[in-house]
Amino acid sequence: MTIEAPFGRMLTAMVTPFDKNGKIDWPGVEKLAAHLVANGHDGIAVNGTTGEAPTTKSSEKEEIIRVVKDVVGPKIFVVSGAGDNETDYSINQAKRTEKAGADGLLIVAPYYNKPPQAGVAAHFKAIASSTDLPVMMYDIPGRCGIEIEPDTIVSLYEHPQIVALKDAKGNVASTSWVIKRCGIPVYSGDDILNLPLLSVGAVGMVSVCGHTVGKDLKAMLDAWFAGNAAKALEIHQKLLPVFTGTFRTQGAILTKAALNMMGLPGGHTRLPLVDATEDQIAQLRKDLIAGGISL
Repeated sequence: MTIEAPFGRMLTAMVTPFDKNGKIDWPGVEKLAAHLVANGHDGIAVNGTTGEAPTTKSSEKEEIIRVVKDVVGPKIFVVSGAGDNETDYSINQAKRTEKAGADGLLIVAPYYNKPPQAGVAAHFKAIASSTDLPVMMYDIPGRCGIEIEPDTIVSLYEHPQIVALKDAKGNVASTSWVIKRCGIPVYSGDDILNLPLLSVGAVGMVSVCGHTVGKDLKAMLDAWFAGNAAKALEIHQKLLPVFTGTFRTQGAILTKAALNMMGLPGGHTRLPLVDATEDQIAQLRKDLIAGGISL
């Protein structure tokens, strides 16, 4: 049984390029969105972790949605992060996201508060019920301090607006059982686990490395869904240095450094993130070249 992919198969969580003074580089946003589409993406996730959402204002988030949607047009999904650790604020952000023209919501589990699963479920239901947009839940315990437990995922998938799960739990066994139990469309949220998750029923990925190796990731997806597991594995193994190298420190930092190396507008980070050091850039260059990127 093939599970439908409600947001397409390949999305990338896009960085937000800032200039050296911390202002958003709007022409850079446009260029990056066009770059992702040109490299085979079905959708773009904005205002997420890699987009440095914790340090962008609500007004900036809305403008990012509008600018990216204007560039990519109606055929490419724009999914925007709107989750926070306060439910009321998340609802407000979800409504603003819908008004700005996004095609879907990416909602992370409430972080820092460490609510029980009953609170997690109530949080997601409240946000999902606040707009007409489809919701992709985002399970990333390493950042949130809690997981969305399997029973909670299965229960929440019964909500009509909750249509997918971005999985960055790093537990393929747990995700396998979730897919078997309820058939929720799962998107890999961890590049090095893209292929392993596809092998247990995931429908696609919300990548970070799609910035740099989007065409390869698209080829891997095409091979997998064409039944050519050997080709998909070959591409996965080729890209291992990129997957590892991009996350030697925080992903947005090294993704921006990689884009800058490639002549694309990665730009700078906003505090508390800091730009890659010379040593980090030198190692990243080696990693990217080892993964087949020409620099």
